[in-house]
Amino acid sequence: MQNLKNHLKLYRVQAELTQEELASIIGVSRETILFIEKKKHVPSLLLAMKLAKRFDVKVDELFYFEDE
Repeated sequence: MQNLKNHLKLYRVQAELTQEELASIIGVSRETILFIEKKKHVPSLLLAMKLAKRFDVKVDELFYFEDE
């Protein structure tokens, strides 16, 4: 089985952004950012693209599949 993983927290911390700040920039709630970072929420394609654009990376650099 594959699980969607991400580097969102890593990019957010490197950019010196809080979850609240990133959420405000992207237009979602802080909880959405929290749940994505904890891998409890799979973002829509549009949200994944917005996040990747914010960090100037490709979507597949931010989100990736990992075999269990």
